[in-house]
Amino acid sequence: MGQSERWGRWAATGLLPWLAVTVAGFGLAIPLYSQWRYPVTLLGGVGVPHATAFNLLAMGVTGVAAAFAALSVFGGGVARHAWPHRVGVQLLFLSGLAFAGLGLFPLDPSDFEGAATQRHSAAWLLWEVSFIPAMLALGVAMRGRDRTLAGLCWAAGAVVLVTGFVPLLPAPLAQRLGFLAWAGWFGVAAARWPART
Repeated sequence: MGQSERWGRWAATGLLPWLAVTVAGFGLAIPLYSQWRYPVTLLGGVGVPHATAFNLLAMGVTGVAAAFAALSVFGGGVARHAWPHRVGVQLLFLSGLAFAGLGLFPLDPSDFEGAATQRHSAAWLLWEVSFIPAMLALGVAMRGRDRTLAGLCWAAGAVVLVTGFVPLLPAPLAQRLGFLAWAGWFGVAAARWPART
């Protein structure tokens, strides 16, 4: 295992704990913020105290780490693999960049129809519509090598699909479950993913 892959596995494993700690920490820094009543990305909203730091640390660092892990861990020797693996890795990389985009383009809680919130919504949609087919493709690619990992891919994609597009749960809970599925997939998959040969 090369150094890039080793760092990528550390990055993937650390996504969920890092995101959880930053969301909890910045949430505690705002007295009226409730984790149960408000979405995560409100912490990075225009005019919210410490929003720039939150967007950088929670969204930016997490997204860039995910994009790095997508290429260094899951994309190793991608040119040798069949198209589902290649397409899945590229979409997974895009989901990491889109997650970072949630911080680059913060929402404006005072104007949900404004340009800032529209850019934020576009990054949000790109995150979802890149991760869901990435999980489908990577699940197909892995089903012959590791059925558990293939099932994990499909389950994570299904959770993000349901929490993002089917209004079954309150928005703050749905958003957190979607983030949990996304970041949690990286950590578990990095532990099971075959090392480069």
